[in-house]
Amino acid sequence: MSHTVHGLVPILATPFLPDGTLDRPGLRRLVEFQLTSGVDGVAVFGMASEGFALTSTERQLILRDVREVVADAVPVVAGVNGTSSITALEQAREAAGGGADALMVLPPFMVKPGPDQLVEFYGLIGEFAASAGTEVMVQDAPGVTGVAMSAALIVELSKLDGVTSVKVESPPTVPKVGAVADAIGDDDGFAVLGGQNAQFVLDEYARGSIGTMPACEFPDLLGPVLAAWNAGDRVRARAAFATLLPLIVHGLQQGIAWAVHKEVLVRRGIIEHATVRLPAKTLDAGGRALLDDILTALDL
Repeated sequence: MSHTVHGLVPILATPFLPDGTLDRPGLRRLVEFQLTSGVDGVAVFGMASEGFALTSTERQLILRDVREVVADAVPVVAGVNGTSSITALEQAREAAGGGADALMVLPPFMVKPGPDQLVEFYGLIGEFAASAGTEVMVQDAPGVTGVAMSAALIVELSKLDGVTSVKVESPPTVPKVGAVADAIGDDDGFAVLGGQNAQFVLDEYARGSIGTMPACEFPDLLGPVLAAWNAGDRVRARAAFATLLPLIVHGLQQGIAWAVHKEVLVRRGIIEHATVRLPAKTLDAGGRALLDDILTALDL
């Protein structure tokens, strides 16, 4: 089974109205912005989506709206963050039934699984995915889950039915991307992608990654950087990336990252409100002023 997820695949923010309810027109505009920017896919229910704060009903509505706007233009990845095999399978079934092309699956993390349990867990999800015509992306994010996965374990997971990719978010990401990519070799049925808001995307590409999954407020700026890199113009790619890096790093701040993503989208005229849900925090006046400095330097 070959992977379908590669290239630039932003994690969509979830727009909310001031009262905290879903802003579905804003979500549709956000998806249209991604497509206009030439992305290779979009993802929902990731960390940058505030997926931890969405109800089951909201997840179904969001996936339906995104699927309708995307049509068949690019793959749609849906995050799965169940804290057990049975709850993860429930989310996987809902996502597959809603048209997700791939499932980005966090390991269960309330009770920390060992390596053998992770093989069993991803085996169950992968078996379901293969039968449902979708795919599993292993999300290696110990900063969020506290669950460590070695490069050797990821290689073992890559051999499971239905498991076709990994998103490496375990700092330092670059050597781990390299270790997994080197071990996988020329197997084009398994893809290594990076996360962490694309902070080290060019180095990850240099070590064998074939995709990145950052937040969604700058795909039109990151896309040309990746195109230059893939065309062999590393000098131009690194120069353009250096101008974008302050915004990327600004969106990595714990607790306020979601507010940063949404404030940028508001300033760019894509969504109307920067509302976030508890326990995410809003930006104070000083934080918004600092963000304005960064956006002014980027002429946004």
